[in-house]
Amino acid sequence: MADDQQIIIIKKKSGHAGHHGGAWKVAYADFVTAMMALFIVLWLMNSSKPIQEAVGGYFRDPNGTAQKTGTRLGGAGDAAALKKEDMSKLKEDLMKAMQKLANFDKLQKLIEMTVTPEGLRIELMEDPKGTFFENGSAQPTELLQSLVKILSVEVGKLPNSISIEGHTDSTQYSNSKSYGNWELSTDRANTARRLMETSGIRPDQVVQVRGYADRNLRKPTQPTDASNRRITVIVQYMGVAPDPTIMSNGSLPKVVQLSPGVPSPVKKPSAAAPKP
Repeated sequence: MADDQQIIIIKKKSGHAGHHGGAWKVAYADFVTAMMALFIVLWLMNSSKPIQEAVGGYFRDPNGTAQKTGTRLGGAGDAAALKKEDMSKLKEDLMKAMQKLANFDKLQKLIEMTVTPEGLRIELMEDPKGTFFENGSAQPTELLQSLVKILSVEVGKLPNSISIEGHTDSTQYSNSKSYGNWELSTDRANTARRLMETSGIRPDQVVQVRGYADRNLRKPTQPTDASNRRITVIVQYMGVAPDPTIMSNGSLPKVVQLSPGVPSPVKKPSAAAPKP
């Protein structure tokens, strides 16, 4: 009987191999991703407002055409639009950049930067010898070209618009009836524009080129002083509309055409005040 008893072998599958599956890897990857997102959010919450706007602008427009995104000339943080509270910092950065110029100690007195209601006003004033332009012409000197290149690189990183002004003193041309201070101030402003466009600023960044001749003297009591001859670059606040009083498209006022036989409208005079 004992020899006829069958031996039954029971095989049990071990669960040890299950620990080598890949499900835990997926869960761990999700955990790491969540932690990274948390760290990014915490970093943004403690960063400056320009950086927050730049990062937000990138996700709104990854191609980089939005106002708050980076440009080809700088990082996203550099391209944040400057507001009034940021202009003082820009002024300091520009002065530090210009200190690299040779003989900057002598040149410093001819450069004046002021934060105005329109933006950061950068004035490059002449001296009696003609520092930035040849006397009586719009031909720039090498010093102006070097200075404008530094300004253009810094200002070109910003989305802010700029205006360029040309000013002269009250000394008039004695041998020309077709060229005077109006033409000279405008030509010098346009010369500065061309230099800046070839040195770092975008062509669409300039919104105005103004020629004032001697109508906006820096020293009204000294109309022939050399400092009245100057170029002014204004880095405007974002959203500031150009002054409508100095804008013109060159067209004549529109004339109202009346049909034949229709009398022209006559403005009724206002009632005169009764005499006392």
